[in-house]
Amino acid sequence: DQAHDPRGRSPDAEGAAVTMTRNPLPEGIERLRLRRFDGRRFSTAGVDVVREALLEVFADGRRIATIACAGLHLRELAAGFLKQEGLIGEAGDIRRMRVSPGRVDVRTRRGRVPAPAAAAGKTIASSGARGGRLMKVEARRMPAAPARPTLRPGTILGLMDALLAATAIHERTRGTHCSALAGPEGIVAAREDIGRHNTIDMLCGWALLEGVDPADKVLLTTGRVSSEIVTKAWRMGVRVVVSHSAATSRAVTLAESLGITVVGYVRGGTFVVYAGARHVLPVGAPKAKGTRRKAKG
Repeated sequence: DQAHDPRGRSPDAEGAAVTMTRNPLPEGIERLRLRRFDGRRFSTAGVDVVREALLEVFADGRRIATIACAGLHLRELAAGFLKQEGLIGEAGDIRRMRVSPGRVDVRTRRGRVPAPAAAAGKTIASSGARGGRLMKVEARRMPAAPARPTLRPGTILGLMDALLAATAIHERTRGTHCSALAGPEGIVAAREDIGRHNTIDMLCGWALLEGVDPADKVLLTTGRVSSEIVTKAWRMGVRVVVSHSAATSRAVTLAESLGITVVGYVRGGTFVVYAGARHVLPVGAPKAKGTRRKAKG
C-alpha cells in the first residue's frame, strides 16, 4: 500500500504516483486528443479533462461507500465523509488511515463502526446524495446554531473573488466545483472536485485532521445550496454559507430553522441573502483585508 501524501501527491487510477516530473499536468487533470469545433471548423487537439475515479471507503474492514471523485485529497475526503455520515466524531476516533490505489482503509478507536443509516457499501455519484434518510430525522432534532460571523457586502464579494481565483482545475477543464473555508484573514483551505458534496467533505476532513474549529469560518462554494449542503455545513459546525450559485427552497427553510446564514448567487457585484439576513450588515463598512490570501493545499 502507498500512503497518501497530505501535500498533494496521491495515487492515480492505475496506482502510480502523479508527479510533475513525469506528468506536466496538474494533479486531477488528464489530456485527451479530442475533436473541437471553434465556431468555424473542426480540429483535433489536446483537451484538458478533469479525472474521474472511484474511491472505496472502508471502515474497520467494512466497505462503507464507493465515491466518484477526482482522486485528490483522499484522506480528507474519507475522513470528512465518515464524519458527515456520523461514523466518527473527531480525529481521535481514527486509529489509523491507509491509502492505496482507489481505496482508503480507516481503523476506528472503537474497532467497529455502526451500520450507516443508508445502505452499507453504496455507490455515490459525484453529485449524489448521502444519508438522505438520516438527514430527515436529524434535522428535526438539530439545536439552534450559536453566534456566527457577520458579513458585510464587500467581504462577501471579496471572498467570492478569492474562491473563483482558487479554481485552478476548473480554469483548465471547466469540470469541477470548488469550496473553501475562510476566516477573518481570507481563505484558509480550498478544495476542488467533480462533485460539490466531495469538496465539502474534503474541507470537513481537513478541519478534522488539522484540528481546526470551523465555527468562526465561512463556507464558500461554487455549487448550488441544497438542503443537504446546509446539513453538511451544520454537521461541520459552520454557520455561514456563501455560494456562487443559487439556493433551493428547502435549503432556505432548513437554514432559517437551524440559524444558518445563506448568501447565494454572488456574481457581478450582487448577491441574494436567502437566510439569516440580519447577519449581513449594511453597505459602508471597510472591505475585509486579506481575502486573496493563498489557500492551503
